[in-house]
Amino acid sequence: MSSLWTEKYRPADFSQVVGQEETVRRIKSFVEQKNLPHIMFSGPAGTGKTTLAMLIARKLFGEGWRQNFLDLNASDERGIDVIRNKVKDFARTKAIGNVPFKIIYLDESDSLTKEAQQALRRTMENYAGTCRFILSNNYSSKIIEPIQSRCAVFRFRPLNEAELGTLADRISAGEGLTVDQGAKKALVDSSEGDCRKLANIMQSAAASSEAITEELVYRHAGVAKPKEIKEVLALAIAGKFVEARDRLFNAMAAQGLSGLDVIRQIQKETAALDCEPARKLRLIDRCGEIEFRMVEGADEFIQLEALLSNYALPR
Repeated sequence: MSSLWTEKYRPADFSQVVGQEETVRRIKSFVEQKNLPHIMFSGPAGTGKTTLAMLIARKLFGEGWRQNFLDLNASDERGIDVIRNKVKDFARTKAIGNVPFKIIYLDESDSLTKEAQQALRRTMENYAGTCRFILSNNYSSKIIEPIQSRCAVFRFRPLNEAELGTLADRISAGEGLTVDQGAKKALVDSSEGDCRKLANIMQSAAASSEAITEELVYRHAGVAKPKEIKEVLALAIAGKFVEARDRLFNAMAAQGLSGLDVIRQIQKETAALDCEPARKLRLIDRCGEIEFRMVEGADEFIQLEALLSNYALPR
């Protein structure tokens, strides 16, 4: 985790993990029994997967948890060699202490190649007596079925507005910051359920001022103000295409936004437009097509112009 504040405010106990109550309850019962199955944590970024894995190790092994816990990021080391060497070397030795197994945590395991996953499957079978695996990923569908069937799967959801607001209050109190209501709502909206992103935005904003405002949040979050996007869409729907285009491109230039950043905000604001449902559906469908074209390498300014023209066309 890159943010110092993310590390500083990482939960130190199961009771401090928010947003994943049912998952935490089940994990806590495993830890109390000191009998852990292979586990798969699946869900969006910044929802507590790594935090919970470290909590498991700390509660099981106490002060010596680092000797019994191997943390690997599969996006950095994603080939079969890491499974054959690092993972096997760690898994074949006994744990230190009164817990009969070690823990290997594979972060971003959906980045592992298919060959590496097949090797991991055999390793999970052969060393089940001395080692437990915790696999963390954003997309469980990228993990082969034989591995999924060997794991107890826990699905993490994005944090809701109240949970993110509580975290923002905790950080602002701990760091002596002033966060007004507009800034708090901006933090929640721009974080999109990711508590790590919220901590990063707050840390960046606090470097500029201890009084965090809505303007400051949007400047450091790297997103356009929702009000600006609404105004652009309103101009386009009113038939003022050139004015809408210029307003959008000026906002992008002022804040250094990419086309992909903007298209996601446009899609979000389109869902809240006051227009007939059939037209709204067509526009949302068009947003998806334009985003695909950008990902494939099309010029983002031409694509955004094409998108705005759909809003400006007569019904």
